[in-house]
Amino acid sequence: MIQFTERADHTDNADVTVTLPIEKRIKSRLRVALDDGRDAGIVLTRGEVMQHGDKLKSIDGEIVEVLAAREKLSMIHCQDMKGFARACYHLGNRHVPVQIEVGEGGVGTVSYLHDHVLDDMIKGFGLPVVVTQAPFNPEPGAYGGGHVHGHSH
Repeated sequence: MIQFTERADHTDNADVTVTLPIEKRIKSRLRVALDDGRDAGIVLTRGEVMQHGDKLKSIDGEIVEVLAAREKLSMIHCQDMKGFARACYHLGNRHVPVQIEVGEGGVGTVSYLHDHVLDDMIKGFGLPVVVTQAPFNPEPGAYGGGHVHGHSH
């Protein structure tokens, strides 16, 4: 079995890809199936979070590119910066991992792993919530770590 044990340079060409949801990308030791079907192990320093586009090197020099899997997300698109800030604040206050983006025209987007309770809270603020399937790349947190777990109730 191939073992990926260290980070590779982003400019290195990948030999293969592995597509993982966030719950697996936060783990530093796991067994995976590469996108070409081969079994592999990932053994990184504890606490390292794999982001979309990261590259890892095997003991034999093979490079794998990590891809974020499509997951069920709740998304808030908001032009009102006060509403945008309010949504981010309340989600962060509940330690919900979020992906934050600002698009053209200043439209803010906040995404989080779908949770109907959180959706109801956001809708209570008068903000629309769209449920979609997309790759999830949450903010790494103030200290670069990644603690992600479901909030389904």
